[in-house]
Parts: sequence; C-alpha cells; structure tokens
Amino acid sequence: MLNFLIDKITKRSKINKRTGVGILAGLLGLFSNLALFIAKFFIGSLSGSVSIMADAINNLSDTASSVITLAGFKIAGKPADEGHPYGHERFEYISGFVISILVTYVGVRFLDSSFIKIIHPSSVLLTPIVYIVLVLSILMKFWQGFMYRKLSREIDSDTLKATAQDSINDVYTTIAVLISAIIEWLSGWRIDGYIGFLIALYIIYSGIKMLLGFINDLMGVRPPEAEVLAIRKHLDNYPDIIGYHDLLIHSYGPNSVFASVHIEVNQDWSLSHAHEVIDAIEYEVKEDVGVDLVCHVDPYPINDPDFKRIAPELKKTLKDIHPHLRFHDLRVDKTTLPETIYFDLVVPEELKKTENDYLQDIISQHFITQNEPAKLHITFDRTYLL
Repeated sequence: MLNFLIDKITKRSKINKRTGVGILAGLLGLFSNLALFIAKFFIGSLSGSVSIMADAINNLSDTASSVITLAGFKIAGKPADEGHPYGHERFEYISGFVISILVTYVGVRFLDSSFIKIIHPSSVLLTPIVYIVLVLSILMKFWQGFMYRKLSREIDSDTLKATAQDSINDVYTTIAVLISAIIEWLSGWRIDGYIGFLIALYIIYSGIKMLLGFINDLMGVRPPEAEVLAIRKHLDNYPDIIGYHDLLIHSYGPNSVFASVHIEVNQDWSLSHAHEVIDAIEYEVKEDVGVDLVCHVDPYPINDPDFKRIAPELKKTLKDIHPHLRFHDLRVDKTTLPETIYFDLVVPEELKKTENDYLQDIISQHFITQNEPAKLHITFDRTYLL
C-alpha cells in the first residue's frame, strides 16, 4: 500500500522520490495525529485526566511536526539555485531540529501540569470510551512507527527515523496512561499525576536526544564509516597513483555529498595524463559511491635521488615515534647548510593533545641521530577527519 502511494504521489506531482516520500509521510502523520489529538482531548476533558490530556497535547505536537515535515521535504526537494549552489537538502535537518524543540517544549509544559496534579490530586472519571480510545491510539501509533520506519528506509532519512522513534515512544506513553486508568479504576489510587509526570520526563528526554542529533547534522560530523571506507577502497586499489591524503567529506544533505582529496602522482607524468587519471577516479567514485569527488594533484619526485634517500628514513623515524604518524609533500632544499627538509605531518587523533613543538623536537632529534645533520621544517596537519 505504501509503495502504491509513493508511486502515485511522485508521478502525479512530478517530483523526485525523496521529496514524494517525505510529503507522503507528512500527510499520513498529519491526518492520523490530528484524529488522535481530537479523540484524546475529548476523553481527557471528559474524564479530567491530566495524563490523557498530556498524551493528547503530545499528539498535537506530533501534528505540528507533520506539518513541519511536509514543509521541510518540500523545501529540501527544491533544486540548487544561485543563492544555494549546493541545493536545499539541509532544510530537512532544520525541520527535524524544530520538531525536536516542539517535543521538548511539550514535555516541559506537562511536567508542570503533572506536578500540580500530584500536589492537588483529583478523581478521574473513567468510562468504556476512554479505554477504547486509548487502545485504538496504541494500535494507531504502532502503525505510524511502522510507516515512518519503512519510509525512512526508502530514502535513508534521519528525520523520518527520528519521527518513527517518536511514534514508538508514544506507544509507551499511551500504555502508561492506560495502565494508570486501569489501576485507578480497580483500586481508587490517584496516580494520574505521577504517570503524567513520568510521561513528561520521557517526552523531554526524547526531545533532547533528537535535538542533539540534529544539531550534529547541522554542525557537521564525521561522515558514515561505510562511506569513508567505500571511497578509500577505490583510492587504495587504484594502480596508477602513489598514494593520497587529506580526504575530506562534506555533506550538504542526504543526497548532496562532496569530497576532496590530494592524489600523489609521479611528477614525471605529463599534465594531460595526470588529468586523465584523476578524471577516471572522480567518475568511478561518483558512479559507485554517489559522492562528488574533487582531486588535487600532488607531484612526487619518486625518481629524485634526494627523495629516494630521505623518504624511507623519514617514514621509519615517524613509525618509531608513533605508528599512525604520516607525512606528505616532501621536498629537500640543499642550498642551506645543513640541508632543509620540508614536509607536512599528519597528526593522528591519539596525539591531539601533544604540542607541535614537542613533536618537532622529538622527530628532529630522532631523525638526526639516525641520519646526517638536517633541519626539519614541519607543517602540522591536525584535521582529524580521515
């Protein structure tokens, strides 16, 4: 059924699949959450239960979230333009961020209401319709969780994954409300305020957790390991290059991923041949991984006597100090006395607290002890991405 609806909405609206799936999720969520809010608000007002009212307003916030989801995917689906050359897909993160704020706000509001009900407890009027609505609500939220999770897998959307988890959270909260009603009906214990208080805490926890996730998406975090490994696999297995470094990946949305890398090649190559090689690498990564890769050529003088003499010794020195220390852009200036060795040093995350001056001294001393006198000029590379 969901696949049928996806095909209908994408073909009729002539929009891409990601936007179509997002709009479908927003519409289904909007109507189902609005129906749940109306039903729970009615029985909450009828019974005087603060926990049911809290659950109802939680569904109202879900309704608002669905509206934001609709708007978010609609805007995110817009193509790149002059003002936004990388597209609008990050708006999906913004919509998720706003949803998280709404969820947290609802939790805080009902924490206060539940606290008042604990201090001033009152009886809850329970009728068969209360139990029927709560059971139907649990079934509806189970369906919502399934629907959002399936649609999130269709387009790999963190926003829909978060919404799916929120729906499952609502199942737990409504079950708690139902148990509260049954206990009060059987024993007369007025625990409605306490259950409402626990539900409010759970809502706040869920909202903050989602909020932190979307803040990370907006700020930029390390790309998924599978994506990194896929790109590195291409570069590691490419036969014509010497090596690579400074691989950086930038995400402007789930389907707008760009990367840059420095490719080390033999400096004796012609410019046209180097261009052919990096063009081939960029094409393969785009086709197989879906990432727009830009390659920068770093010429290496692999046949130069000084390079042959120094590179192996420097590599050995760095390995003795730390197994993850690497260098690139090595060149030698023999016009100075002693000769000056220039290179960039990639500092691993394990050494992020180690001062540059300390590394400079220990590498220089170790290298000079094992080789002829030289002055090492080190440029420290502390980008801890890849």
